[in-house]
Amino acid sequence: MRDLAYLKLLAREYPSLKAASSEIINLMAICQLPKGTEYFFSDLHGEYRAFIHLLRSASGIIREKIRDTFGHIIPEDEQVALANLIYYPDKNLAQMAQEKRNTEDWKRITIYRLVQICKEVSSKYTRSKVRKKMPAEFAYVIDELLHVDYNDDNKRVYYEEIVCSVIKTHVGDEFIIALCELIQNLTIDNLHIIGDIFDRGPRADIIMEELMQFHDVDIQWGNHDISWMGAAIGNEACVCNVLRIAISYNCFDVLEDGYGINLRPLSMFAARVYRDDPCSRFTPKILDENIYDVVDPGLVAKMHKAIAVIQFKVEGQIIKRHPEYEMEGRLLLEAVDYEKGIVTVEGKEYPMLDKNFPTIDPKEPLKLSEEEQDLLYTLTLSFKHSNLLQKHIRYMYSNGALYKCYNGNLLYHGCIPMKEDGSFEKMNCNGKMLGGKELMDYIAEEVHKAYFLKERDQEKADARDLMWYLWCGAKSPVFGKEKMTTFENYFIEDRATHKERMNPYYQLSQQEEICDKILKEFGLSTDGTHIINGHVPVKIKDGETPVKANGKLFIIDGGLSKAYQKHTGIAGYTLIYNSHHLALAEHMPFDPTKENTPRVSIVEKMKKRVMVEDTDKGVELRERIDDLKALVKAYRQGDIREQNKVGNSGFVTKI
Repeated sequence: MRDLAYLKLLAREYPSLKAASSEIINLMAICQLPKGTEYFFSDLHGEYRAFIHLLRSASGIIREKIRDTFGHIIPEDEQVALANLIYYPDKNLAQMAQEKRNTEDWKRITIYRLVQICKEVSSKYTRSKVRKKMPAEFAYVIDELLHVDYNDDNKRVYYEEIVCSVIKTHVGDEFIIALCELIQNLTIDNLHIIGDIFDRGPRADIIMEELMQFHDVDIQWGNHDISWMGAAIGNEACVCNVLRIAISYNCFDVLEDGYGINLRPLSMFAARVYRDDPCSRFTPKILDENIYDVVDPGLVAKMHKAIAVIQFKVEGQIIKRHPEYEMEGRLLLEAVDYEKGIVTVEGKEYPMLDKNFPTIDPKEPLKLSEEEQDLLYTLTLSFKHSNLLQKHIRYMYSNGALYKCYNGNLLYHGCIPMKEDGSFEKMNCNGKMLGGKELMDYIAEEVHKAYFLKERDQEKADARDLMWYLWCGAKSPVFGKEKMTTFENYFIEDRATHKERMNPYYQLSQQEEICDKILKEFGLSTDGTHIINGHVPVKIKDGETPVKANGKLFIIDGGLSKAYQKHTGIAGYTLIYNSHHLALAEHMPFDPTKENTPRVSIVEKMKKRVMVEDTDKGVELRERIDDLKALVKAYRQGDIREQNKVGNSGFVTKI
């Protein structure tokens, strides 16, 4: 017998034996439906146009549904037009109105076609679930159209009259938009983002807004996400890092127009301090042109250098505060001989490519000048007081985690740090040496402390420093490299110093037995389960494949970011998991003037069709069913009285 107090609470929702029994029937029926389709994306890196297209097109699956439904009926160009209408209904309807092509006949035919596609993508869901996704103003009408009996002449006339009435009352455009958005909504049931929403691309803020409108999203934090989260809570090194990367990729729109970060103090400081310095080592990469905030490249280079020097100083201060990070070798400002213009890295001297450091005191190279202190304080406040950024970071916390176990898959962005012998690398965590799942759980707890603890709490300060370590520390699971050679890339010509050695995980994880070890560490079966990973671009042009370890490991960073596409040869992957199979959609660089349908290939067929009862949701539903059965029993035994009249309590206790 379930705890009586709990059953009394449950009785508020189901106040009678009939209500509880009805819900049991409903939940048991849902368990026999096919599982919803899950989509996995990784390393979005601010590429909002490409990502939004992938989201709205369901990575080409909507195009496939159109081909399957109408391929034998309507020509290819009309199929493409229908697909584009579903992806971008507002834009396409406005263009048709301008060209006077949106006739009543076109609207009637289009509504018919959209209803057919809507039927196709909604077939695996309950009528109730589909209706909940419908816009309220059209829910009744759409529901009727989705369940028309074409064999009944009376119903056919009724159906035709509904469509005619929609058009005659001048709400045809709004109705078409509602159908298009419903199709988008139904095609993707769960959306998994395997890290790195931020940096490099032009507008991560637009991606965040799109994700916040989606119905079911989870995020596994990447190192770039952690850096922005650290900046939002006031970690000065993270503030500098976020600014440095955005400036180096000429992404001023996301800073100023997106998040309202005031860069004028930085630009004035840089223009004055580096007035006669061309800062040639700091020329920005122009992958995207700014639309709103166009900045002179010469000034950008000066801003880039100014914030980089400040970053190296504050990073050095963190390293000094935390000897447990074991990063003394990265105190490179202290390793520079400013008179000779050389730097010593790992015992070897290298000439500096840039020797102009007007703000560095050779006696105290990590000390900020008074101007730098004031500037950094102002910039940090700008991040902490950005309402939109804080809203997005709250969403990152509420919908994000370091890893996720879901439907037999283990999701994380970077790696599970390992040693070359295949054992888990351990890190000093507040005096305890932790590795594997324990390390991941500890870090996740610290990330939350950095955000939620009170400002003056020392634990918060330490956790906030850890946010920077996660960006670039050797044992960070979201970084996964021996070191980050930003300093060497700026100041040393010898490319051997630029190399960042990957954690042994990345070689070891290509072995099936290592993947099984990791899956077991997180409490998952080794049969039919997978690790889904991002972070490291898969160079398909060099013959690499995203499927590794005999199908146990999927690395789905294929280069959605323009910065990686010349190395990967493609523009990213989407992993699609439906009730029949796992499939990979391989994308080419996004071109808004062309049809962007990816190549979809099935990489694993399920042994049997996966139903809701086989999923994590099914476990929840079975627990709910057991609770309701206990409630039914309590009603029958008189432990809880049924409430025949609706009241506030939902149950009547025995007296």
